[in-house]
Amino acid sequence: MSFTPDQLLAAQRANVETLVGLTNKAFEGVERLVELNMQVAKTALNEAAEATMAAMSVKDAQELLALQASLLQPSAEKAAAYSRHVYDIFAATNAELTAAAEAQVADAQKKVLASVDTAVKNAPAGTENAVALVKSAVAAANNAFESVHKAAKQAAEVAESNFQAMTTTAVKATQGSTKAKRAA
Repeated sequence: MSFTPDQLLAAQRANVETLVGLTNKAFEGVERLVELNMQVAKTALNEAAEATMAAMSVKDAQELLALQASLLQPSAEKAAAYSRHVYDIFAATNAELTAAAEAQVADAQKKVLASVDTAVKNAPAGTENAVALVKSAVAAANNAFESVHKAAKQAAEVAESNFQAMTTTAVKATQGSTKAKRAA
């Protein structure tokens, strides 16, 4: 099967458009991450100033310990929230890139199947076994791709579940530690 220069040019153009689209999606994810980090930095600066002012107005050690305990829990919760936001940004960007890649793979699969069908129609007599072998190989490749795709999705779901459980446990542990310090 041979391609005309126009077909090759169209394929290259489509590949460049796909690359530009994927690059834009990746940059959008980076922009969201930078925006989050700027917001966190501004908030942390303001909170540090407030904490410094509060520490300067402390009159005794007991009051200092109470201040320290009151700052510890929100910090842990904020760190967990930040981690969740970062994870969400990465997960959303990954989902967008995966969807684009899946669309490309689906398009490529359609083109391969169309090429196989064209080759089958134009195959000389007596090549039925070879045609059946090619069809079988294409079907096996499609099945393998589907299996890998399903496994990757399941792994991502397990990772997300574990991440959520870990952050919840960390926040609860900090809350318990803060309560214990307050009681002491």
